[in-house]
Formats: sequence, structure tokens, C-alpha cells
Amino acid sequence: MNRYARQICLPEVGAAGQARLRAARVVVIGAGGLGAPVLQYLCAAGIGSVLVVDPDRISRSNLHRQVLFREQRIGALKAVVAVETLAALNPECDIRAMSDALDPGNVKEVVQGADIAVDCADSFAVSYMLSDHCKAAGLALITASALGLQGYVGGFCANAPSLRAVFPDLPARAATCATAGVLGPVVGTVGALQAQMVLAHLLGLQPAVMGQMVTVDLAQYRFGGFRFDGAAEPEGALFSFITADAVTPHDFAVELRDVAEAPELFAPGALRCGVAEFVNMPPIPDPGQRAVLCCRSGLRAWRAATALRQHWSGPVALVAMGQGPGDG
Repeated sequence: MNRYARQICLPEVGAAGQARLRAARVVVIGAGGLGAPVLQYLCAAGIGSVLVVDPDRISRSNLHRQVLFREQRIGALKAVVAVETLAALNPECDIRAMSDALDPGNVKEVVQGADIAVDCADSFAVSYMLSDHCKAAGLALITASALGLQGYVGGFCANAPSLRAVFPDLPARAATCATAGVLGPVVGTVGALQAQMVLAHLLGLQPAVMGQMVTVDLAQYRFGGFRFDGAAEPEGALFSFITADAVTPHDFAVELRDVAEAPELFAPGALRCGVAEFVNMPPIPDPGQRAVLCCRSGLRAWRAATALRQHWSGPVALVAMGQGPGDG
């Protein structure tokens, strides 16, 4: 137990707490800027089983903040390299890689049996998808975001409100690290807080991290936070994410990507049009149809769905075909 001596001596941990960490099963979605500190601290602390989920490959622009990776591994799968590095850090942990993207079709299987899910994906579509599933399954979710010099981390679902209860709507323009930029120590700070929340939840520390939000502003060197235990879940139909293969011929499918971005439609017979067309006079589905709106990240689909809701009250589903440079 020499490896964990400095944390076992804490009254909040002790031998019993270390045994709980050893028995814990954690799923971490994303091995990038947030995932780097989260994964290293969790494995170093002695988490028994960690599944790393990330479909991306290492690029040179990652290296200033994704400190699990090195120049020589550019082009390699992030999840695979992360597992190699983490196994060298603590061979006592059972660390596995999944290099497939998390989507509505596999989210249940991916998190099944986990004690907690950790959202480090830098994708609002993944965050909402995870939150929807974790809320329905009663599973704890620690999610975080970092952009520029600011960020937040919060404990959602299980016995706490979901992400939608705190963030029911997206901002007019949802930025990403690719569009807004970020400093490495910012994601390192937020990721370290995220790892602390995971450990605190698994150890049962009080006050509970579920229902707690921590905000970080490293432009002003300010930390804040608030509890949202009483936040109400949004009422009415929600914009849920589905996979492209869940689209049926009866659906009213809309392709929001242009031909240059997506030469092939995401669904046979889909109508191709831009988000701007939805603002004043959107195409309206027939009664009984489900509207399915598709873009790259889900952001444009969310905007179009919000505009469509002003004219039509039927069911709406969103398809995110893969995050990439840009805003959706």
C-alpha cells in the first residue's frame, strides 16, 4: 500500500476508502485536455477499473494542453496511447481503451456497470446525450467545460438534477476549443477539479458533489460555485440525439450541412437547407411526422429545432455526425 500511503493517511480516505476506490468502475469520455488530468489522477489514486472512450487521433495542436501525449505519437489513437501511458503510471489499475465515438446507440452499453461517468468530451452533444442517459439510469455524472480562461465542473444526475435542468438551452453561439482557444493550465485546473469531484463522490465525502457547480475564472483568478439541488427538470418535449441509422422513411429529415461539407445526405431523401431558412419560414413536417435535423456537432440542428418549435409542436430529434473544426 506504499503507493497510496499519502492518501490513506487522510481520515476522509483510510483503508476503507481506498478499498472503495479499488472496487470502483469509472467511464471517462474524452482523453483530451480535460481527460489528461482526470485520467492521470484517477489512475494514480487507485481506481480499480477505467474505460477510456475517445475516437480521435493525436494532432500537434493538441499537445499544449493534452499532456498525456508526445510529439512522437502524433496520428495515433488517443484512447490507445492514453491507456499505454496510464498503465505505466499504475499497473494495478484495469485500464481499457475504446476508440469508437460515443453515440445514442452505444451509450447504454458503454456506461453499463459503471459507478460514475465522467464527461471530458468537449462536445455539448455528448454532454446532453450522457446526461439524458445517466438521469434515466440513476447514474452519477461529472461533467466539465473549459474555454479561454474560464471553465466549470458540476455533479449531475443520480439523485441530483440533470444537465438540462441547469442548462436547458444553448447559447446563440456555442464555442469550442477549436474556435475560442484555451490555455493549457485552464483545462488542467478544471480537469483536476473534475477528478477531485469523482474521488469525493466515490468516497462519499460531504457535502455531496452531486448538485454542486464550481466555476473557474483564471482571467480574474476567481473561483466560485453554487448548489442546484432544487433545479427543476425542463417540461415538454426535449431535443434528444439519435443515430443516423435510427431515422425512418416516415421521418421529416433535414440535412443542415452543405454539399461541400457533406456530399452525401445523412438519410435518403433528406431535405438539404441551411439554419437561416428556419428562422422566419421553416419547412414544416406533415402531421404525425418526426422532424430529424442533422449537422456535424448538433449545434446547428439545435438552433434549427428551436426555430422550428415556434411554428410546429411535433417531435424533434437531432443527429450529430461528428465534431470537427468549427462550430457545428
